[in-house]
Amino acid sequence: MPYDGFMNTIQHLAPLGSTMVAPPLPERFMFATGIECSNPTIANGRIRRDLLAECGHYTHWRRDLQLVQDMGLRFLRYGLPYHLVHLGPGRYDWSFADPVMAEMRRLGIEPILDLLHFGVPDWIGDFQNPALPLHFAEYAAAVAARYPWVRYWTPVNEIYVSARMSTLDGLWNEQIRTERAFVTALKHLTAASKLACAEITRVRPDAVIVHSESAEIVHEARMLPTAGITLANRQRFLALDLLFAKPPGAEMTGYLRDNGLSAAEHAWFMQGEPAGHQIVGADYYGRNEHIVTPAGRRLAMEDVMGWYLIARDYLERYGKPLMHTETNVFDPAAAPGWLWKQWISILRMRQDGMPVIGFTWYSLVDQVDWDIGLRERRGTVNGCGLYAMDRTPNPVAAEYRALIEEFGSLPLALRAAGAAARVLQPA
Repeated sequence: MPYDGFMNTIQHLAPLGSTMVAPPLPERFMFATGIECSNPTIANGRIRRDLLAECGHYTHWRRDLQLVQDMGLRFLRYGLPYHLVHLGPGRYDWSFADPVMAEMRRLGIEPILDLLHFGVPDWIGDFQNPALPLHFAEYAAAVAARYPWVRYWTPVNEIYVSARMSTLDGLWNEQIRTERAFVTALKHLTAASKLACAEITRVRPDAVIVHSESAEIVHEARMLPTAGITLANRQRFLALDLLFAKPPGAEMTGYLRDNGLSAAEHAWFMQGEPAGHQIVGADYYGRNEHIVTPAGRRLAMEDVMGWYLIARDYLERYGKPLMHTETNVFDPAAAPGWLWKQWISILRMRQDGMPVIGFTWYSLVDQVDWDIGLRERRGTVNGCGLYAMDRTPNPVAAEYRALIEEFGSLPLALRAAGAAARVLQPA
């Protein structure tokens, strides 16, 4: 199906925005953790990385959900295995999802339901498939209809990272290293997210959409910035710009045009914001910041700007409430200090009148091979979870529990933040 034809079709299938007014968000600050659920393909599609399997969740899901409750957490970033549930157009396998979702509901856990986390079913192929947005919208509609009690959603996790890692970095899925492939993946994933929001809000008009994105930046220690790094620092905003119908500026509009986003497609994205109550989730790890030296050496360097300053850029650009949707460190001994550092940044942002409404330690259980971006199956355990692979607590678990006990009554809204507090109210 030609993409222009696809764009002409979806304009009649689903509205992008909504005039419905969502009721207020919860009264208290949203503390969360997550179950690591990444599922891209590697090795030119021959190997599927399924972190739900590699981290033992398929075996220990009941125990994992109980650990969430034991932590005193109400919210859980949770990803259903898209590649296993959606078997084909109109065909689904709910055999794993149904009992897990029922247990979550029984325990009183509010899932922030993650529908696409770095990979798609084999029958869809990869992010270059122009039919992806329509297939994904159908999937989102089916999930929302099956679990109408779910209010919180992340349709597509980290659109920018999904596109970059699969194209510019060439590590996952299509493994193509071109700017055109990047823009194609970006527009397909962003369109998928917009259409999914429309489908979800048909079932839940009060849906809260948490658009998780990577808060990152490259600092260049040179007198004259280079074009490549300047471009990379601008590319990180493109997914949210298209999602929220924010014109990306003349230079980046030209970049999009030069790499395959037609004027008609761009106009479609600029029609309006997605349906539902919108939150920007900013994921920040110390490894999100890099310094490039004059000699070209690239150094991962935490807290050059930190979450406060980087996340503030997203607040100023989009005017949406913020949630710290992912953070961790790979060293279990360093994790408690990192947790409190992130939390103090959040408190300071709120003191300064910025609407930060949630925090997530990601993830519940240690992960595998994220030190190499999942590019090979080495089986290296990354000790970044609240719990180890055997479900014994890491040191950060007790610290996070103490944080929740101390700040569990923290109100969601900023009571004396003037105009910033109004950002929290539905449009």
